[in-house]
Amino acid sequence: MRELAALAAFLTVALILGGCSSSPPPLSDTPPDRFSGMDIPDGRVDDAVARLDDLAAELMDQSGVPGMAVAVVHGGNTVYAKGFGVRNTSRDADEGNRVDADTVFQVGSLSTSLGATVVAHQVGAESINWDTPVGAYLPWFAFSDPYVSEHATIADLYAQRSGLPDAAGDLLAELGYDRRQVLLRLKQLPLGPFRTSHRDTDFGVTIAAEAVAVAAAKHWDELCDDVLYRPLGMESTSSRYADFTRRRDRALAHTKTDDGYRPSYHGDTDPKSAAAGVSSTVNDLGRWLAMLLADGDYQGKTIVPADALTPALTAQTVIERAQSPEARADLYGYGFDVGTTSTARTVYGNHGQLASGSAAAFAAVPSADVGIVVLTNAAATEVPQSLTAQFLDLVQYGELRHDWPRLFRERHAERSDDTPGLETAAKPPRRAKPPAPLRSYTGTYFNDFWGDASVTETRDGLELTLGPRRDTVALHHWDGDTFTFTPKSDTVPDGAVSKATFTPDALTLEYYDRDRLGIFFR
Repeated sequence: MRELAALAAFLTVALILGGCSSSPPPLSDTPPDRFSGMDIPDGRVDDAVARLDDLAAELMDQSGVPGMAVAVVHGGNTVYAKGFGVRNTSRDADEGNRVDADTVFQVGSLSTSLGATVVAHQVGAESINWDTPVGAYLPWFAFSDPYVSEHATIADLYAQRSGLPDAAGDLLAELGYDRRQVLLRLKQLPLGPFRTSHRDTDFGVTIAAEAVAVAAAKHWDELCDDVLYRPLGMESTSSRYADFTRRRDRALAHTKTDDGYRPSYHGDTDPKSAAAGVSSTVNDLGRWLAMLLADGDYQGKTIVPADALTPALTAQTVIERAQSPEARADLYGYGFDVGTTSTARTVYGNHGQLASGSAAAFAAVPSADVGIVVLTNAAATEVPQSLTAQFLDLVQYGELRHDWPRLFRERHAERSDDTPGLETAAKPPRRAKPPAPLRSYTGTYFNDFWGDASVTETRDGLELTLGPRRDTVALHHWDGDTFTFTPKSDTVPDGAVSKATFTPDALTLEYYDRDRLGIFFR
């Protein structure tokens, strides 16, 4: 017994001493600003990729989205590229209508990120700098504030901090004005704080892209071909709307109706090509993602110098400030959303949609050398953002941490209910006042920003005509001198109306009055 007791005591002391003498974990060689507290083990990315088929199918079933394509890049290679669903819901779901990794989609706001990459190339080529004032190459362009006109740079416009209001110029393009006409009219818009406010403006990005193109003595779409698409072998990618319409394997735009998603007309995206006019495939975008993750290199060749690209991929402005000390702010680079995940890993990407019927998103985690891109042919869908967020959860944690589809659905619902100048399910007053004789409202009304508006009388009542295309809509009596109309726009929900109010000398169109520019005089 004494021998056993002595042996036990010896082992206990040995264990204690062994524990005391064990060395601490090795210190990391990773710089603190790049260190993550959670490792990504070998095989984690492969495991995440293995779940994409099921996640994509589930999202499509839940949303009804007709078609989707997905690609994942890891270690410099495209490790997953696949299509789901159909290109056109008005056709049978046969092989000729199936989406694959080479189906061409309109990519919406991803165009801004692609364009920022083109700008970075030109910065590296010393054609321009991020801090080049746009007025140096566009002497005909001006903002409403002379100081901003003189000092606004390419960086300011790609960081969306020029002060232009949200969606500045978009309604002009919907009315049929071309790019130059829209940009000339922007000088009439009131500005927010210069360099301290973030507003999503496609035509702001377009201004910067035009300056870069002039500096290169090329059209913007040609510059994109020459410095990005061809060097990367992106053979199905273009910044020209006509090229998209000529593709045989293209995904038609779809909008949601009471009968599900149905094809809609493709709006011409050329006026704001640099911000929303690119069409591409997930296979092509995989090459671009691989280049971004390799700091501008692709297959041993430098496409964009890293020191010119890095400013675009790192924080330059605040989109939305944190709502509490423990929350993270939403940040933006030059044409890229940027931020930090809960594992302290940096991430960049972008997302957006075309109201005519497409949505897209991509995200990349450079410390894990992985990125994902998702394209769909349906408007106002949370699917691309949900799938990218789910994939990043799986890469970082090995499991889903949030109900991303629900979170993005709620966010999209909040934004879809916030269109200025529109009312849904509206009914006129029960005791509406009668109108004046209809002929008293007819005539031409003038507005420097929107152009002339014509009101004519027909056998069915009044009609309103606007824009260079002379789009015509019916005016329906509401109350007294107020009528309603439904704007011709893909962004207007079914059943929504806006008010047109007459006075003896003027006509106010509520839908076009969001920047207090909606009064037309006669």
